[in-house]
Amino acid sequence: MKGHLIFTVPTLSEAILNRIKKFGVRVVGDVHGDSNAFKHALATERYIIQLGDLTDYGPDNVGVLKQILQLLKTERGMFVLGNHDRKLARSLAGRQVRPDKALEKTLEEIFALGSQEFPYQIHNAIEQAPAWQRINQTFFIHGGFHSFMLTNPPPKTGINKISAALARALFGEVTNKIQPDGYPERLLNWVDRIPEDITVYVGHDRRSTDGRPWVKEGRLGGKAIFMDLGAGKDGHLAWVDLDEL
Repeated sequence: MKGHLIFTVPTLSEAILNRIKKFGVRVVGDVHGDSNAFKHALATERYIIQLGDLTDYGPDNVGVLKQILQLLKTERGMFVLGNHDRKLARSLAGRQVRPDKALEKTLEEIFALGSQEFPYQIHNAIEQAPAWQRINQTFFIHGGFHSFMLTNPPPKTGINKISAALARALFGEVTNKIQPDGYPERLLNWVDRIPEDITVYVGHDRRSTDGRPWVKEGRLGGKAIFMDLGAGKDGHLAWVDLDEL
């Protein structure tokens, strides 16, 4: 590793810092309920940073949630908050959310376990997940970068009030137009605001056309690496191993 590791809050433990220094980091894209692929991604000594959207669409949402709880418990990895994670946590807390068949399936799987503790564990894990994580010149975010993130930590929890930076972290940059596929039109102007020598790993926005993470360089010299390759839908799970940050 080059230089000293600098983390935004939440503070990572000495054990985590030691693991990163010794083994490096594995960045994992959107999982969306693909527990089998996630199991293979977790088969490493590297510290896992998962980019959010753990559930919905895939065949085994509960399996993914159990894996992430174990990862957090053993301090072998973390996840940043995704929009699907936030919606799940708000639903588990009894808050009103927009009807969503994928979310309904995830909730059915969770409550089919008959466990009173499991939903609380999931809610608490999501409530504590940071909306972005920085290690030196590298950011890990679900949706998109905002310049506010350069000098500020994420909010204590991302499941309550939405700020401009949190909205960017969760949803990227969108317009008020709806595309033919039913999703909001997404822009990538934020990539041009990434400073030189800064690299941002994101999920959320599936841009790749060749089955590999898609890299876009911005006008200021920074770059974004898009890691959503359609896991749990019609694609596959992506991960990248980083030795130096």
